[in-house]
Amino acid sequence: MRGRTAVIGREPYLAARVLDALLREDYGGLAGRVTRSKDGVALVLPGGRRVRLVAGSLFQDFVVAPEESLRLEEVLGTLREIAAPADAPGVEAFVRECHEALHALDLHDRHREDVPARLDPSVRYETLAASVDHPVYPTARARSGLTDEELTAYAPEFAPSFELRWAAVPRDRVTGPAMPLAPGFAQVGLAEGLAETHTLFPVHPLTVPAVREIPWAVVGPVPYATVRPTLSMRTVAAGERTQLKLPLATSTLGLRNRRSIKPGTLADGARAELLLRAMPYPGVLLADEQTHAHAGHEYLGWLVRRLPPGEIVPVAALLAPLPGGGTVAEALAERRCGGDVERLLGDYLRLLFGYGVRLFVRYGTALEAHQQNLALVLGDGPPGLLVKDNDGLLACPDRLRAAGLAVPGFTDGRMLTDDPHALADVFVTITLHLAAAAPAFGALPPARAARLLRDRLAEALEPYGEDPMARLLRARTLDAARLVGKSMVTAGTLVDKARTGARDVNKFYGTSGPNYLRQPPAAIRPLIQQRTP
Repeated sequence: MRGRTAVIGREPYLAARVLDALLREDYGGLAGRVTRSKDGVALVLPGGRRVRLVAGSLFQDFVVAPEESLRLEEVLGTLREIAAPADAPGVEAFVRECHEALHALDLHDRHREDVPARLDPSVRYETLAASVDHPVYPTARARSGLTDEELTAYAPEFAPSFELRWAAVPRDRVTGPAMPLAPGFAQVGLAEGLAETHTLFPVHPLTVPAVREIPWAVVGPVPYATVRPTLSMRTVAAGERTQLKLPLATSTLGLRNRRSIKPGTLADGARAELLLRAMPYPGVLLADEQTHAHAGHEYLGWLVRRLPPGEIVPVAALLAPLPGGGTVAEALAERRCGGDVERLLGDYLRLLFGYGVRLFVRYGTALEAHQQNLALVLGDGPPGLLVKDNDGLLACPDRLRAAGLAVPGFTDGRMLTDDPHALADVFVTITLHLAAAAPAFGALPPARAARLLRDRLAEALEPYGEDPMARLLRARTLDAARLVGKSMVTAGTLVDKARTGARDVNKFYGTSGPNYLRQPPAAIRPLIQQRTP
């Protein structure tokens, strides 16, 4: 994908991505319907239609051919046909998710021309990144249960601004400090006398109805403090260097990926940040996420994130089209590297892989730092790499102790593992697939992207020689016949956790795809849905 590659029509684009995902995850044995003949490779749908497939994907062997024009109902009908009866609730939830995603694409298309005029410097690149779809999850545009008015008022792709709401919470229920950015009680329409026993929590407007149901929380009637959504939507910019992470009453990337904040999650992220600060790496910066509080309810919590100086460009924004033409990556390369996008990406990958390999080999640690949680930090010198939102980190206690580090007392036991292959799964599916391969193959021709990825990863592994952890990572990446993938739709929506056995729906594997480091794909499906020219 180079620049503004067009995709003809919204529905065929989404329908093909959904069918690709079901085929990649082999949901309901769909891969068993793939046939090969003198006419090529095809997927035979239950109704008898033959959908031509082509090779040429990062994450699976075959995808729907570009010339195929699928209707979404055809794909959803196939899903219903192949689904196990026990999955019926998840299937219907995914059907709704698909319709919500299609509607959101259409809504964004109708408002596309209005967005450039509303771009704000504090979230400019976050807003631009929202025009690029998720590399793997096909219905990432869907936010369950939100109306058109709510999407345009609060979703990042529409570049809105809005005012926060505030709730008075009994101080004896709160774990953490007072909110540093909080207004006075009177400023949000509450009696000043409440200050003797209560403290103010910021509340996202979409979460107000849920907070009103909490008997001991008092929602102020007057909004206060203008903010703008970042790419994650539940995190908002409250200034150029300050962000607030707030619970959101919706789900994204699957029905089970709720955007609320469970007690203990913010503290675990802060513990993970401190652990990472004990593993410094030149050029890598960590967002300050130490200031947070929770009231023991999934809709009452907040985190203040403080960002370092410099121009901050989320990795997710690199492939985004700019209003005047070209992409963010091309514009940055023009400013910094004489237009050499490969050099820009090479500098980024050297940091990403150098840091990720060191964490893996020396400390037995893997970050769930995907393209949304990583950013380039640009200033006068070489680019830096910003890492944030570390509550999905996975670490091996024995490797930490061997490196002389204390094992954090994480509330969530899923953040610790004794299995090095579990660490490798995270490295491959997050660091390699999402943070490295997606932007590289999106910005460069496939052969050049594959070579750049191979060279930078081999360079990062080379200093560790025959260390067992380095050998394992090399075997799972550079030398592997196939690369592991995540079954995101299966675990996120289609199949109940009782049936998948997934401890964490974000770390549920079972799919594999060709090793693009060894054999580059012929072409890459675009991740930007454009209007028909």
